[in-house]
Amino acid sequence: MGCNGCSMTLDSDRPTMLSTYDWLKDLPDTSHLSNIVEIRFKGTRKEFFKNEDGVPVKIGDLVVVACSPGHDVGYVSLTGKLAEKQFQRKIRKPDRYNWNKIYRKATGSDKNKWQDAQKRDYPVMIRARQIAAELELNMKIGDVEFRGDNAKAIFYYIADERVDFRELIKLYAREFRIKVEMKQIGARQEAGRVGGIGSCGRELCCSSWRTDFSSVTSDAAIQQGLSPNAEKMAGRCGKLKCCLMYELDTYLEAQEDFPTELLALETDQGVARHLKTEILNKKIWYTIEETYGTKPILIGLEDVKRIIQQNKKGIKPSVKKFIGEEEKTVNEMSVGKSEINVEKRPGIHRKKKSRNSNRRFKNQNVRN
Repeated sequence: MGCNGCSMTLDSDRPTMLSTYDWLKDLPDTSHLSNIVEIRFKGTRKEFFKNEDGVPVKIGDLVVVACSPGHDVGYVSLTGKLAEKQFQRKIRKPDRYNWNKIYRKATGSDKNKWQDAQKRDYPVMIRARQIAAELELNMKIGDVEFRGDNAKAIFYYIADERVDFRELIKLYAREFRIKVEMKQIGARQEAGRVGGIGSCGRELCCSSWRTDFSSVTSDAAIQQGLSPNAEKMAGRCGKLKCCLMYELDTYLEAQEDFPTELLALETDQGVARHLKTEILNKKIWYTIEETYGTKPILIGLEDVKRIIQQNKKGIKPSVKKFIGEEEKTVNEMSVGKSEINVEKRPGIHRKKKSRNSNRRFKNQNVRN
């Protein structure tokens, strides 16, 4: 599937999760303006290459690229001016970037060899985990990615502390007869590579479209009035959900309208103490224990500001008009009760006898 302005699916095993919105689509082809090409490999891994030989490539083409040493196979994800802009955005030190070039479009033999290498990913990952467990290393092999030439593999691992895997590399090289590269990743990156369904019922953001992972703190949940409980706010990776950051700016902007000193309000019924705040609805819940116990009272933001100004002048306003607001709010979300008027028919006024009464009447007749 695709959308207007978005690049189409690059391969059958992944959706358009790692495609970039092409805001230059309606303009003439810009591939001649830059020889930088973005290539996507397994999972979320992307690298930039230079098309020095002028190989005619477009988005979605399977190409053979140089790497150190040997070669790899991947899909073209961006070309031209858009790839150059993406390179400037993602690479912090472009002067130190190690450039490799594109060799050619993948032939039939290149694709077959690449597919044979991909088939080794899963069984090698299982065996690699067994070897790491035999060495009693405090680490987890999250994924294995074979290169297109089937001569080298990247072992992605997770570890909470530093791990000495020199002996592990020797065993991997001897067992699988390949060159080994160990690459440490975090829990979020592992979830993005493995994939899954989130609590929202949709595919994980990290495996569907996100490629950059920023740290998420409990402050993001507190600012939005959510529970700071880490277990409820944790995603499949065990870390705080990335989606906590999506609406944070909206909540921070909405909070600017609220008074900085959200203190207790003095009313004619007693002291109203703050219970909770509905930031986007611009409403605040209070309780007046002296009069209404723990029953909450819903007051709008503008009314709260007005009461605060009156309190500064020594006035204790009435809050009786806010007593029924919370019931009105709840009723707006309910379907209410339906009353059905049944027309009474003549001859159906008597109540039907219950089974117990009928049995009791029969038993009396038998005894008599």
